[in-house]
Amino acid sequence: MTTVKCVVWDLDNTVWDGVLLEDGDVKLRPGVVEVIRTLDGRGILHSIASRNDHDAAMAKLEEFGIAEYFLYPQITWDNKSDSIRVIAETINIGIDTLAFVDDQPFERDEVSYAHPQVLCVDALDAERLPDLPRMQPRFVTEDSRERRHLYRADAQRNQAEESHQGTNEEFLASLGMRFVISPAEERDLQRAEELTVRTNQLNATGYTYSYDELNAFRQSPDHDLLVAGLEDTYGTYGKIGLALVERRSDVWTVKLLLMSCRVMSRGVGSALLVHLIRRAAEARVRLRAEFVPTDRNRTMYVTYKFAGFREQAKNGEVSVLEHDGARVPQFPPYMEVVLED
Repeated sequence: MTTVKCVVWDLDNTVWDGVLLEDGDVKLRPGVVEVIRTLDGRGILHSIASRNDHDAAMAKLEEFGIAEYFLYPQITWDNKSDSIRVIAETINIGIDTLAFVDDQPFERDEVSYAHPQVLCVDALDAERLPDLPRMQPRFVTEDSRERRHLYRADAQRNQAEESHQGTNEEFLASLGMRFVISPAEERDLQRAEELTVRTNQLNATGYTYSYDELNAFRQSPDHDLLVAGLEDTYGTYGKIGLALVERRSDVWTVKLLLMSCRVMSRGVGSALLVHLIRRAAEARVRLRAEFVPTDRNRTMYVTYKFAGFREQAKNGEVSVLEHDGARVPQFPPYMEVVLED
């Protein structure tokens, strides 16, 4: 069962009673704001797909004091299914992690036809959203509670990138990024489990691990469990990377390597891998990595190949890659990398 990551709301007769362009004095529907705030506190994002006048609708949301809850609102005259697609692509999450709330059966059917993976909900049932199993993540972490603010900071970064004059590397250098790699502690385990469950595109194996499994790896003398965090001039990204390494006397194997999709465009995807390559070189052991292809994680395979890994064996779906040892790469020059013991 896929946990919902974002709820997309219609506006007229859904978030508020009435049709805004017919009656500017619309009223918020009872219980809707409480639902939005409850899900927001669980780390579930919100957006809008509404056929409406953009400026008038945003002004009304500001008047109600809830505009800040909605990321990348699509208030246009386009099909709702097109708006749903744009939201998923802009937030960079799978379309199967979206829910859509609308009072009109036609609109729900149009979205269901185009995107059968989307959970479509009648506006009359909106108050029951927090009770749905797909709206109840296993853990609510500090990163979860701050997720909306983290994505809003991302939007500011994206705007700055669009207006930047110069090369992409110059823009990345201007962010003042600080990438921190450290051994996972007990307080990191809920977020670590959440990362394995939520991350699809930048997960080299697609493996998921429970809190207890991760805690066992954290305490194992034969494994390293590492977490990575990132911050820049716009604030923190939170904990966005995870690596699990199995250590033997002559070879180390990367069992899990993942990065949050939110940092895909920040050029940090290889930094955690570079750290592992450098550590293996210092220990004079071979470094291998497991890779399991999915329909969304080819980027991670490319990351391994560019870092100097070559396929050595295949066990069913699992490809075993090994670093060629020809060169020890450097960290990206546009970020500060901090290694904590």
